[in-house]
Amino acid sequence: MSDAPRATPSVPMEQQRCGFVAILGAPNAGKSTLVNAMAGTKVTIVSPKPQTTRFRVRAVLIEGEAQIVLVDTPGIFSPRRRLDRAMVSAAWGGAKDADFSLLVVDVKSGLTEAVRTIIERLAEQKRTVWLALNKVDLLPREILLPLAAKLHEMLPFAETFMISAEKNKGLDKLREKLAEAMQPGPWMFPEDELSDLPNRMLAAEVVREQILRQTHEEVPHYASVETESWTERPDGSARVDCTIYIARASQKAILIGDGGTRIKEIGRKARLELTALLERPIHLFLNVKERPGWDEERGRIRALGLEDEG
Repeated sequence: MSDAPRATPSVPMEQQRCGFVAILGAPNAGKSTLVNAMAGTKVTIVSPKPQTTRFRVRAVLIEGEAQIVLVDTPGIFSPRRRLDRAMVSAAWGGAKDADFSLLVVDVKSGLTEAVRTIIERLAEQKRTVWLALNKVDLLPREILLPLAAKLHEMLPFAETFMISAEKNKGLDKLREKLAEAMQPGPWMFPEDELSDLPNRMLAAEVVREQILRQTHEEVPHYASVETESWTERPDGSARVDCTIYIARASQKAILIGDGGTRIKEIGRKARLELTALLERPIHLFLNVKERPGWDEERGRIRALGLEDEG
């Protein structure tokens, strides 16, 4: 990921164009799936559960002379916990820091209250916003067009795209238009860098993705993963030790499973994923600790790469 060998840019600096695009939306709109599809590789974790993304992750795309930096942000929802507030703040911070925003709307869910709230705030900011209607393969055109019209009544989007991130539909046009919108200026990242996510955070996120996929109810949202150590080995492999923090003893029991079966399977799948992503052997070791109220702790929130919003 971000600590891969760096190559010399193939485009002369005077011809380079670059820009940041914040990917915004309600939870489960398909933002991370879109970012991964656009990047052509996995740079951010995905799962069917809402609030999968907890902090900003930048994916770096090269399209001709343009470097497009997509900023994947947490889904925007009504926060309750200190962690929730930090996640939502990270999303709006990503929008503020970017050149413009791309609002992703799940057409199956349509104009929900969450989408309406996001659009109202975007309208107040008076900044350039593009619209991507996602999962269009699931609905007929006669439903899509009225939805697009309704959204445009609320906010005059500069560009609108009909896409399916999962099916890779409409992404070529989106990528082309994004490249055209990038302003003249030097590339911000090396050409061979796909993401700014350090390998230690990547490991923690891949483990958390398996927790999201293999556990249910409250467990995934009350689990946090931290890479405690990363040890390079002489044979080119690495030993990675991660700690999973869970809020309650009952959740810990579910996470570990009968005879440790579930935690072993989480570790096995995460190890295979990391080995494939990093293209070298990874020896992954997991430890589970009960830590009540971790999602209200300033230190834990900062360890996740988030700013404490109080």
